[in-house]
Amino acid sequence: MNDSSDSESPPMADDMQTDYVVGQDNISGNLGPFGFDIHNRVFVVSAVASIIFILLTLLFPDRASNTFQAIVAFSTGTLDWYFMIIVDFFILFSLALVVLPHGSVRLGGPDARPEHSYLSWFAMLFTAGIGIGLLFFGVLEPVYHANVSLPLGVASPFGADGELNPDAIADASALGLAGTYLHWGIHGWAVYVVMALALGIFTYNKGLPFSIRSAFFPILGERVWGWWGHVIDILAVFSTLFGLATSLGLGAQQANAGMNFVFGLEVSTFTQVIVIILVTAVALVSVWRGLEGGLKKLSEINMILAVLFFFFVLFAGPTLVALSGFWSGLATYVTDFLPLSAPFGRDDDAYRQSWTIFYWAWWISWAPFVGMFIARVSRGRTVREFVLCVLLVPSLFIFIWMGVFGSTALDQLYANPAASLVKEYVIDSYRPELSLFGMLNELPLTGLMSTLGIILALIFFVTSSDSGSLVIDTITAGGKIDAPRPQRMFWAIVEGLIAIVLLIGGGLSALQAGVTATAIPFSLVLLVMCYSIIKALNGELRHLRS
Repeated sequence: MNDSSDSESPPMADDMQTDYVVGQDNISGNLGPFGFDIHNRVFVVSAVASIIFILLTLLFPDRASNTFQAIVAFSTGTLDWYFMIIVDFFILFSLALVVLPHGSVRLGGPDARPEHSYLSWFAMLFTAGIGIGLLFFGVLEPVYHANVSLPLGVASPFGADGELNPDAIADASALGLAGTYLHWGIHGWAVYVVMALALGIFTYNKGLPFSIRSAFFPILGERVWGWWGHVIDILAVFSTLFGLATSLGLGAQQANAGMNFVFGLEVSTFTQVIVIILVTAVALVSVWRGLEGGLKKLSEINMILAVLFFFFVLFAGPTLVALSGFWSGLATYVTDFLPLSAPFGRDDDAYRQSWTIFYWAWWISWAPFVGMFIARVSRGRTVREFVLCVLLVPSLFIFIWMGVFGSTALDQLYANPAASLVKEYVIDSYRPELSLFGMLNELPLTGLMSTLGIILALIFFVTSSDSGSLVIDTITAGGKIDAPRPQRMFWAIVEGLIAIVLLIGGGLSALQAGVTATAIPFSLVLLVMCYSIIKALNGELRHLRS
């Protein structure tokens, strides 16, 4: 199809036949030693716009910094209600699919069966939507929320005079953990449910290309292969780019902080840029080696190291306190779920605007990346099974990690505030990238485990860049999953460059701005996807009943 198809009318939801062939609008050939196979519009617009953004940010860093700060202020101060309502809606939408007859529809049709065991599927769900965030925020958030941002107005254990009030510790710790669980729990995974379910239904049940634009076929018909679809895919590219750049920027900050903590290496933007360049170079090697020789092996190594790291913290620290803290945080998360999710009638702006809104934007910007991966491994599951497992299983794993790390750090903090590095890095001087290492400082084998934390952050960095470049390349190659490797290498380089220019252009505020700026338009894409999902599932139900 070409852009002249814009005159055709949309089909019915259960009649989604098309003559479109994946890659038919691509241009391909050889450029020196490199081959290419790119969508003639999506790739060009995405690549040129990315390069222009990189150049302008490098040429005008002060103006870029001011612009980034204005975007963050507008998103968190003016659109905070919008982000909270829309993510709450995604939860309600997901739960509705569980209780409605639509939940009986199977991804791939009535005869389809899962390709992976529950254990393998759960492991892949867990690794899909997490990464550097577990290391960067696992200590930072519980401590900060329990003592500084104070969700729902809970009293800080440290009063106005700075003295510790033991009677306030239990409530503050539980709500600090609950506030952390909110950001990493079912709200974010509901965003992934929408994206992954749309891709799964329209690819496996309707036979359309594995592309985000396919979810709009019930609305646009053949026009989806024209400029309407191009715009949708370009938005998905930028959403993924800036979501990944944020993770890469945070990873570089934490790796640099760890190197300073262990080896005395200077903490600076220059050092973080060098870290991004070196890790991007490793990611390029991983990309060139392919999925089996690169990404898969790195992911397996990373999972083993992460599990060892977790159990070390659990058993080397106050084990019973950590497990008890996880449970009390979970109970508070359940009982205060509605107040924490409410967009109005609150006076905890420091928590809600500075933290929650950033997370909702970050989850939305990661939706194309994680959603495409989840859809690929979920064929054969019923909609009901899919929704419940994607919402609950990864959330529980993350709660256990955050509960153990956060409770361990909180116990250290309140046991001896005057000597606590956690207090210094999170509450006093606010150096969030050092929070993990402050907690490790009070456990045995500090140097060894801090080095392991650095290695984990760097491998998360590499795997995020590698898998992210694969997703972006799939989108910009017209839905092809076997495009030439140099294209993936190109996008890995672009991801690294965007992370670099965001750090240069304003640090954390620039990273937040990149996420929120792309999340605003892409949130509308997700809303429309909800309508398309219902329309497609209605057609599936009619087929089942006929």
